[in-house]
Formats: sequence, C-alpha cells, structure tokens
Amino acid sequence: MEQQATGRAGRIERIIREHLAPVELRIHDDSARHAHHVHVRDNGVQAGESHYNVLIVSPAFDQMGRVQRSRVVHDLLADEFAGGMHALSLVLRTPQEQARMNAA
Repeated sequence: MEQQATGRAGRIERIIREHLAPVELRIHDDSARHAHHVHVRDNGVQAGESHYNVLIVSPAFDQMGRVQRSRVVHDLLADEFAGGMHALSLVLRTPQEQARMNAA
C-alpha cells in the first residue's frame, strides 16, 4: 500500500507485514458494495470495515499449498474476524508465482 492505512485496513496491513514480510501487499476495502447485506445491518458493522480483497506476495508462502496459505492468513487475522470483519477474498502468491503472472 502506498500510504499508511488506518482503521481495520491499517491493522490488517501491520499484521501481514509483521508476520509475512510481503514483497507486495494490496488491501482493497470492498465494503461499500456489501452495505446491504443482512450481516452488516444486523451486526452494525460499519461500511468500510467488513469486506476486503487482499493480495499478498510473500516468500513465506514457499513450500505451502493453497489451503495452508489461506489458513495462515485467517489465523493471523482471527481477531479482525471476531471484531466484525465479515469477508476476506485472498490472492496468495510466492514472488516466483507473481513473476509468472506478470510475465503472462
């Protein structure tokens, strides 16, 4: 991310950077598109704090399968889910995988 994020996105960024040392990290707050969801209305989750799309490119994912990578990230962000984050869409790649994607 180009600038220091605040709120939930900032916490997500800090946790990911601290534990996975990504070479690339993109966090997109997609909450506004989901403001009508029952979960948002019933639980009072503020727009801008509930749904995220995240790309993490990290050498920490070397030797991990897709499911294990996802579990690692979900475990790291367990407190955010407990605090009202509802959905997390993840793209998790090694630097080599990302290089292949960029070359395609």
